Amino acid sequence: MSPETTAPRSLAEALRARDDASLTALLRSRPDLITPVPTDLTQLATRAGTRASVVRALERLDRFALQTAEALAVAPEPATYEELLGLLAGDDADPAVTAAFPHALGTLREQALVWGPDDRLRLVRTARELLAPSPQHPSPTGLGPTVAEATTGMSPGRIQEIVAAAGLATTHDAVSAVASLSGLFGDRRRMSALLDEAPADAVEVLSRLVWGPPYGQVTADPAAHLRWLIGRGMLLPTAPGTVVLPREVALHLRAGRAHRVTEPVAPAVEAATTHRPQVVDAAAAGQAYTTLATVEELLKDWHEGGPAVLRAGGLSVRDLKRTAVALDVSEPVAAFWVELAHAAGLVASDGEADERYAATPAYDEWLELPAAERWARLASAWLAATRTAGLVGGRDAKDRTLSALGPNLDRSAAPEVRHRVLALLGTLPEGSSPAPDSLLARLYWERPPRGARNPTDDLRTRLARWTLSEAELLGVTGRGALSAQGRALLGLPSSPAVPKAEASGPGAKLPAHKRHHPADRAVAGAVPRSPAEQAAAAERAARLVAPLLPEPLDHVLLQADLTAVAPGPLQRPLADTLGVLADVESKGGATVYRFTPGSVRRALDAGRSASDLHAFLAAHSRTPVPQPLAYLIDDVARRHGHLRIGAASAYVRCDDDAMLSEILADKRSQGFRLRRLAPTVLAAQADPAALLEGLRSMGFAPAAESAEGDVLITRAHAHRTPPRTAPEPVPDGPPVPDATLLGAAVRAIRAGDLASTAPRKEDPAADGPVTGELPRTSSAETLATMQAAVLTGEALWIGYVNAEGSASQRVIAPIRVEGGFVTAYDHTADEVRTYPLHRVTGVAELADDQP
Repeated sequence: MSPETTAPRSLAEALRARDDASLTALLRSRPDLITPVPTDLTQLATRAGTRASVVRALERLDRFALQTAEALAVAPEPATYEELLGLLAGDDADPAVTAAFPHALGTLREQALVWGPDDRLRLVRTARELLAPSPQHPSPTGLGPTVAEATTGMSPGRIQEIVAAAGLATTHDAVSAVASLSGLFGDRRRMSALLDEAPADAVEVLSRLVWGPPYGQVTADPAAHLRWLIGRGMLLPTAPGTVVLPREVALHLRAGRAHRVTEPVAPAVEAATTHRPQVVDAAAAGQAYTTLATVEELLKDWHEGGPAVLRAGGLSVRDLKRTAVALDVSEPVAAFWVELAHAAGLVASDGEADERYAATPAYDEWLELPAAERWARLASAWLAATRTAGLVGGRDAKDRTLSALGPNLDRSAAPEVRHRVLALLGTLPEGSSPAPDSLLARLYWERPPRGARNPTDDLRTRLARWTLSEAELLGVTGRGALSAQGRALLGLPSSPAVPKAEASGPGAKLPAHKRHHPADRAVAGAVPRSPAEQAAAAERAARLVAPLLPEPLDHVLLQADLTAVAPGPLQRPLADTLGVLADVESKGGATVYRFTPGSVRRALDAGRSASDLHAFLAAHSRTPVPQPLAYLIDDVARRHGHLRIGAASAYVRCDDDAMLSEILADKRSQGFRLRRLAPTVLAAQADPAALLEGLRSMGFAPAAESAEGDVLITRAHAHRTPPRTAPEPVPDGPPVPDATLLGAAVRAIRAGDLASTAPRKEDPAADGPVTGELPRTSSAETLATMQAAVLTGEALWIGYVNAEGSASQRVIAPIRVEGGFVTAYDHTADEVRTYPLHRVTGVAELADDQP
């Protein structure tokens, strides 16, 4: 049997000839095709040819596979394997292209973008429309139309004149004349001889048009060298004053290449610097500790309620600046920390009428975890988040400023880019940081943006740059290199598995099936996807980083200048108490706290006595408590509570009437409108809180008291949101289906195809697949045919409309018919089912060779 009779006539027939493994690979690479599951292979082929699905598939091709598709779009249809390879490898048959070509073509076939045997290769029609050259949409190859396309509408006489000027014999019709001219331009020897006669200026014109754009402008009276080209058809008019270089001429001048630069091999990721792995891990662990301290400081700053939520959502620019100052970082870095806490579910809006941001109950649970587990939770949230902090401060499509915690920050490609960047770092030797340009070039090759010429400012490039900086801030990398805990977080092996040939440089020769993604083959499949895999990876990363994090200390070093030095992280009770008793003066490897009258009074207000503070400092200081600090505590405690303020509107009570007289005489107290009610009591027309703060600003140390006369203990009120869940990532299209779903989908499609293509016995012309409308029979005929099939055991082809009104075709073997229902083995679903007879549109017997 000849190839012509066995070649598929459509994509549906080509899919029908595939085995289950091939269909599974197609559905895995293009998961949008099974959402929902197609009823049969014809519907699958139709869906695979829709514009949205084809664009999505093209956007996920690597550079060389996309170049192969672009070359096929400018090749004759159908093209042979050798013709397509020639367009990529050129007349000199580039060996690198020749070696990589089978893999690229196999990728296009696997994704159903190309179908047909090697002697009749066809690009899916939608892909050809997207990639083929046209005046409105130039081809990425820079090629123009063929001679046949460019001469459409040209008068037969003019075509014969061109043929004669080119030295060819005139023909009896325009079609044969165009074919003769195309044959001349495609013949290397004859075309070279013709160009040898061309004026030098004409050759210069061709050299300017050869790599595109192929269009040029001419005047009504062109120069002699242009007339020479136009007269011989090397430039053909497309519109008044416009000429185009035919595709055949351009390919001759390009030595047969469709692309100026063909990129069959992925560029290698080069190492910029190398450090000892221990140094990298230690540096990353240091940043991990900084991450925990920064997030805690952020949430402590928002402890009693954070900034207000904008009406449109998010933080205002002023609040972001204030947060950046509080954290002592730049505004973009502050936006990253805020978004990280949000992604981990630690901060959210409280949902009140006066809406503010605050810590969630999950923050308190997070604080109780060991430090390593807290870091792993933050890193895992960052890795999976689609919210992109790098966009903060930019503009959206409506020219509105994008704010931290606001809407429109989700970019579904972010998790994939983060995984891929870190996976590529994992292919370098341990301790090696990448050269950023080589990393970006590799990412650009693996997923080139359609229409882009250089890897400069497309979204994926910006995401990659942000990933490198954010991974360093977070402690996933150290000194630019992937740390051991970073490898574990991604589920990568402890040592990078780099093919030896790749390690020797970009020019190293690899087998074709290994040339495109050595990093994929080393680490693909290791990136955790299921929640269980992610949890296991986070646990392993936490185990690796735990020994590298500093142990919390139970002591500080008190100094005579009223400061305390914490030489490392402090245990939580010590840190909380010291944070009330003193103010943080500086942070870094060691934290410096300063004791002031205000900070000591804050501790006394929180219910601590002077003796408590002395005992606390003595218990937690490795140095004796300095005398100035002891005097400061005693002095503030002696004056603390001497004045008592309660609600009258407010009153001041003091056993020392001289002190009350001093307050009355002070001009700064006039705003409180004080008057003496008794020798030891002053009344004020101000609320107690304002009076309390006012007298403190005047240098006194009053204490608030209750209605019973007891001193009120004031502690910071921890404001928490109601229970909140972390923001869900916005998926980049349908998720990749698992093996179970793929297997079920393939079985359903096969069974549905059997139902839709099974020939009916009563159709004498049914010698092949029939894909007509649903069978239509009367109710009586349907019932009689069903009952007969129960006796004979024959299979039937039925049309069925379900409760939602969706129609389908099924192949069933009736087992029992009673009570208005038929129970049958459904070949489509591969199970026994019961169907209401009133929903069966009709029934037909299958041909004898059908199940």
